[in-house]
Amino acid sequence: MRLLVCTDSYPPQLNGVSVITALTVHGLQARGWQCEVVAPRYPAGPGVALAPDPSVPVIGVPSVPLPGYRDVRVSLPALRRVEAAVRRFAPDLVHCATEFVVGRLGMAAARRAGVPVVTSYHTDFARYTAMYGIPWMRRPVAAWLSRFHANSALTLTPSEAAREDLHALGGRDAAVWGRGIDTEAFHPRHRSNAVRERLAPGASFLLLYAGRLAPEKNVGVLLEAFGALARTLPPGAAHLLVAGDGPSLPGLRRQAGPQVTFVGPVDRTRDLPALYASCDAFVFASATETLGLVVLEAMASGVPVIAVPAGGVSEHLVHERNGLAVRDGDVGGFVAAMQRLHFDQALRSGLATGARRSAQAVGWEAELDRLDVLLRDVRAM
Repeated sequence: MRLLVCTDSYPPQLNGVSVITALTVHGLQARGWQCEVVAPRYPAGPGVALAPDPSVPVIGVPSVPLPGYRDVRVSLPALRRVEAAVRRFAPDLVHCATEFVVGRLGMAAARRAGVPVVTSYHTDFARYTAMYGIPWMRRPVAAWLSRFHANSALTLTPSEAAREDLHALGGRDAAVWGRGIDTEAFHPRHRSNAVRERLAPGASFLLLYAGRLAPEKNVGVLLEAFGALARTLPPGAAHLLVAGDGPSLPGLRRQAGPQVTFVGPVDRTRDLPALYASCDAFVFASATETLGLVVLEAMASGVPVIAVPAGGVSEHLVHERNGLAVRDGDVGGFVAAMQRLHFDQALRSGLATGARRSAQAVGWEAELDRLDVLLRDVRAM
């Protein structure tokens, strides 16, 4: 079986979509699929946080940086290049993993060649329009998403909440797939006092945010809440690490106090597991996640989570079992939750155990087995 994956986000770009797509390709190859990927061509850099799998051929599409967010590449409409890849590789299926330029090129090329198409719905971009100052675009974006997925034989989405979002947009029904985590790669055994001392010397309570630094992630809420917490504690007792990059970084740096460290992008294989496991709590204020992969990674690492129970996160976060739930935008609620975990070590320990158990219930290998069956069923139609 041959699968051509067309995606606008792939390593070395680091985000939830690129991580899931890379894991999918690797897992399907282990299950007998031959895979190739069409993705934006990324410029060479001094180092990357997420390296592509060298065993997977990648057809690079010329791209330019997105204005205001240079790490995101916007591909040029090189339809002939994608059509040539379809003719040469002769895939049994084309998986359009994103709805942007490369995903649409893949769909157009597949339809011309008569190859079945599978799509993925990861993000409710219609909801993001207000956050980026273009609320009048919500309805056109919703229609655009709906039309794209209506042309597929199967749509995959990582949570029940995302499936409901797609249906509300007028899209087709979708199969829930992708709620998995590698519980061996992310594990409490990676906890390191050396990492703690290097990043936050002397701190007895270490908090972590990991993810893109963009408006929809509401990282400013976390900084405001942490600042209020820090003012109630002795200097240096608590410290917040912010891992990741994005367009909001300059403003967040201006907002942050001295007990906040921006560590930048973190190598996903070499450094990220130890970073999660070495912290005392993971904080996450986004209310628009379709999955919340970082929440699952923190839980697998045995770290309690303080987060908003919305979207995909709501399917994993259980208040006072594996973390603490806070209302969207509730700075005071985040402060109170941080204080509880700081002062109540028994609660923190119990939630850490619960977090690990929750992650173990959603192993990645079982999800890949399900995907293998789903794709073979599409091919057999």
